[in-house]
Amino acid sequence: MPPFLRGRLFWKIFVFFFLAQVAGIVVTGVAIWATLPEETGGFPPPVPGLVPAPLRPDYTGSVDDPSLPEMQPPPPPPGPRFPLKHLLAGTFASLVFAALLAAYIARPVRRLREALQAGASGQLITDLTESMGGRRDELADLCRDFDRMANHIDHLMQGQRRLMHDVSHEMRSPLARLSAIVGLVRQQPERLDDCLNLLEHESVRMDRLVNELLTLSRLESGIVGPGDEFVDLAEVLSDVAADAEPEAKQAACRVELAADCALPVRGDAEMLHRLFDNLLRNALAYARGGGWVGIRAEREGQLVRVCVEDRGPGVLSSDLERLFEPFFRGSLAPARKGHGLGLAIARQIAVSHGGQIGAENRREGGLRVSVRLPLVGDPSYGADYST
Repeated sequence: MPPFLRGRLFWKIFVFFFLAQVAGIVVTGVAIWATLPEETGGFPPPVPGLVPAPLRPDYTGSVDDPSLPEMQPPPPPPGPRFPLKHLLAGTFASLVFAALLAAYIARPVRRLREALQAGASGQLITDLTESMGGRRDELADLCRDFDRMANHIDHLMQGQRRLMHDVSHEMRSPLARLSAIVGLVRQQPERLDDCLNLLEHESVRMDRLVNELLTLSRLESGIVGPGDEFVDLAEVLSDVAADAEPEAKQAACRVELAADCALPVRGDAEMLHRLFDNLLRNALAYARGGGWVGIRAEREGQLVRVCVEDRGPGVLSSDLERLFEPFFRGSLAPARKGHGLGLAIARQIAVSHGGQIGAENRREGGLRVSVRLPLVGDPSYGADYST
């Protein structure tokens, strides 16, 4: 027996449709049978005043000739017959139609149930759309929606596994260094001060890593909301550039800011500051020798576009799509500074504020990271931009 015949849904649909069609066939057949006109048979009944035609063309006798055969009354007309054959044929056709229709509806439902059972055991099936063939109905749409959901869940599960692997790898290195420092103190007690400085440095690195992981986790889970305050993005960018000035001098880079006078957006000022601070510090870290980092903000219709670009080595084309993944560092990265979480945090902040973020290599050399955020309020940005 085919798999779809074992489901209760198939038999329910089959029985209901079959009974409905049988009832329709029976009612229609009985109505036709009850309204059939009476059929007549034999000779027609005699009509008064009419003389029957002669039996032979050459007969010339009188109509009262006793040699003529006596007129016989016609036989009674046969009554209507019950259409048994028609009802049986209609019932058989209804049986076949109900079975095909029930199988057509029950098959994708059973396939979806099998996919859900497999997903509950950790095996995501994402080929339901292919199994639907050329169907274009609500059940096919449901299977396509399930495939999209399964692909998204599978992507999240793989990202979680990769994140756990990267976290364990990143934590192993500072822990190993801490153990080595403790061993060095035990072997050379006279270097206690130097080892304490190293311990402090490593503890600061671990604290920064834990804070970044916590921030990323809270952003991905939606615990940290985008905020609901009006923020002038031009002021935020000015503060970001001012805060990064010491680091820019240390890297021998010049930070150039070009922004419109008023760029009102809705969100969290602190999170937006962190977004562009991460982008600027990432550009400074990878733009050593380039001598220049630019921040440009301009309007694009109802959006504001902020570009942070440098003249560093850029990124390989194969690495651009993975640039915003946690713990990912480009192949051309000059040094393993940081933990590779800054751009991942920046992407989550941008998405939580209803924006987009992307990266591309500049034709002149270097990397350009672009962030688009929706503008709010009066485009002219008057005193009250909450309108």
